[in-house]
Amino acid sequence: MGYTLCVLGCGTMGIAILSGVLASLESKSSFHPHAQPKWESHTPGTVTPQTLDDESLPSRFIACVSREESAKKLTAAFFNAGTLGRSVEIVCANNVQAARESNVVILCCKPQIASMILSEPGMKEALAGKLLISILAGVTIAQLEAMVGPSTRVVRAMPNTPCKIREGMTVVSTLAPSDAHELEREIILNIFSSIGRCRFLEEKHFDACTALSGSGPAFACIFLEAMADGGVMMGLPRAEALELAAQTLQGAARMTLQAGTHPAQLKDAVTTPGGCTIAGLLAMEDGRVRSTIARAIQVATERASELGQPSKK
Repeated sequence: MGYTLCVLGCGTMGIAILSGVLASLESKSSFHPHAQPKWESHTPGTVTPQTLDDESLPSRFIACVSREESAKKLTAAFFNAGTLGRSVEIVCANNVQAARESNVVILCCKPQIASMILSEPGMKEALAGKLLISILAGVTIAQLEAMVGPSTRVVRAMPNTPCKIREGMTVVSTLAPSDAHELEREIILNIFSSIGRCRFLEEKHFDACTALSGSGPAFACIFLEAMADGGVMMGLPRAEALELAAQTLQGAARMTLQAGTHPAQLKDAVTTPGGCTIAGLLAMEDGRVRSTIARAIQVATERASELGQPSKK
């Protein structure tokens, strides 16, 4: 049978993760036999289990919050999430008991209250021997390990906001060698591949990943908005200009991901001699768009490296 999955601090991102897992499980079950698959349902190279009895898939779900108001919102949200959603157990102000009954715990609270949650009486014992997955920005594995017992296996994961529509990018820290290494790897892939793509990288790369995929949607939206503004400037209605720009960026991204085509190849395929594309590209080069975007990633990475550090007085 499957394991028990608990989300501590089940806010916006916690709901997105649980909803993705539930939707993924329902698409593989008889609950929705005619469900349409996502354009890309899991990370290339991984095998999605086909039975719900797989030990790398959860069979019980616990969502923890601190306030009754939040509990009511979660109950309503998961009630509308299908048959499996109604099985989610909503726990209010009882993190330790929920962790004790779980096999895998995802820490989704705000970074500043992580210490308070992990230092609750009995929490260290409740997490003993468990897999703890933290999505807290700027909180390192070393910092987390100092708050839990030595038998708790700590992993960092960094999903981004498109996870809310199951089109996210999640980076997970590489797993330490253990007897449960392969099973835990499958558990993590099954969780985060249900809300988009998932990749394992060493923790030293997390600041750059924070800038590229974490902050990236904001950078992409600036470019998207600028493209739409250009269309409006040339007479297109605002709504249609935004739709054209958004679908164009989405299509180009999918050609890169699905076909493995390098962006430079895609660019060159559209760029005919003396045409409008090369004229626009030269204007962008005049504005140093390429280097500005690359520098934005550099500056955001440097800022990300400061977030988990003690504040200077």
